[in-house]
Amino acid sequence: MDWLDRMNNAMEYIEMNLTDNISYDELAQKACCSTYHFQRMFPFITGVSLSGYIRRRRLTLAAFELQTTGAKVIDVAMKYGYDSPEAFARAFKNLHGIMPISARDQGVSLKAYPRMSFSISIKGDVEMNYRIEQRGSFEMFGVYGLINSDRKIAFSEVPRFRKQCDEDGSVDLMNELLGRFPDTMLHAALYDDNGESFKYMVCYNLPKELEIPDKFTKLTVPASTWAIFSEPQCDLQKLWDRIYFEWFPTSEYEQIEAPSFEMYYGPAGHHTGEIWIPVKKK
Repeated sequence: MDWLDRMNNAMEYIEMNLTDNISYDELAQKACCSTYHFQRMFPFITGVSLSGYIRRRRLTLAAFELQTTGAKVIDVAMKYGYDSPEAFARAFKNLHGIMPISARDQGVSLKAYPRMSFSISIKGDVEMNYRIEQRGSFEMFGVYGLINSDRKIAFSEVPRFRKQCDEDGSVDLMNELLGRFPDTMLHAALYDDNGESFKYMVCYNLPKELEIPDKFTKLTVPASTWAIFSEPQCDLQKLWDRIYFEWFPTSEYEQIEAPSFEMYYGPAGHHTGEIWIPVKKK
């Protein structure tokens, strides 16, 4: 069974269980990968988090049902997994812009998110430079912010957070502690992704003898096997997409639950970059 079949089986499982409990473990089994890898891969290849996609599909069907039947709002709310009419109403309004009771009004405008499916797309015409390395445990230090797991939102929040770290003096202080030039780029760690948000830490390797101020956080990274992808032009947003679209589906590896990194080398504006992803063989 190829990757397309596995992903479409996973989508079928979601569709068949929109009014029931959706097990992420069983969903990942349909895709023949670990639960963590599936949750990390999904937003990169679809543009929406797994929980966000399920929520959109449920609220799409709920809107159809309210429009076309005489079902009570509370019954529709319970059917699609909401514990109370209030929670359902909040989610419904966030998506559709109106309260559920208004879904039956003449001429009302609602949003519909169709079922997702996967098909063949011709890619891979541009080479990818990568290597596999084993590394022991190491420590990083830096400052972190919470970033939305929705990629469209994340790609605007991350630059704002990095700019904030520049403006509040965090970057200059870190480079001073490390004995580096002020405009030297720092790395970034991505970790603790819960499907709704993740931590993004502007960071650098922690020297053993260095005492760091309280404003900084230490991050211990376990010994891992790393898939390391290089990008001389430093277009890491595009590289993230290619890794999940092109490399993972055809490789013998899947991502494990540990921090990933965007590694930057050189002064700002003239730097190169790498993406480090902790992996294991399938």
